[in-house]
This record gives sequence, C-alpha cells and structure tokens, in this order.
Amino acid sequence: MYQYIAIAAYCVVLFLTLRDIRIFRRTGIASYRKGALKGLLASTVILAGTILVGMNPEIGLVVVFIGLYINRKGAREKVFNDAGTLDRLMGKTDI
Repeated sequence: MYQYIAIAAYCVVLFLTLRDIRIFRRTGIASYRKGALKGLLASTVILAGTILVGMNPEIGLVVVFIGLYINRKGAREKVFNDAGTLDRLMGKTDI
C-alpha cells in the first residue's frame, strides 16, 4: 500500500514538472523554469523515497513527503486567461 502512495506522488510531481517545462518553453517566463528545476530535484528525492519504502515504509514515506515539500511552487505569473480546466492541466497558455 505504501509503495502505491509513493508511486502516485512520483507520477504527480513528474506530471507537474513536465507541465512547467511546457509552459516555460512556450512563454519563456523564468518562474516556470525555476518550478521545473525544483520539480526535477523533488522527483529525484521522491524516487529515492519510493525505493526506500520497500525496505522501511516509514522512512521511505518521510523522504517522499520531503520531496513533496521541495516541490511546492512559489508565486507565478498569470498565463491562463480564458483556459478551461483541461487546457490548464495540459499546460496550454493564452500568451
């Protein structure tokens, strides 16, 4: 069960990182570049936590949660004006 939680966290962080990369490539806004770099670091920590969950679930999940804390995003510029939920999820921008 703990392994599934760690894998889900890893997938979510990778998805958000790829979305930030896509938005940065389309707009060139530096805050999305910073978010993508933080996401890469966080995904590495979460992957290590996912591996540790197999050996010791408590320590592994603590490492996963540390990775999620690293992934928290800062203030961002507004790139979505009239985009719907699906468009925001896929990283389409109005800029």
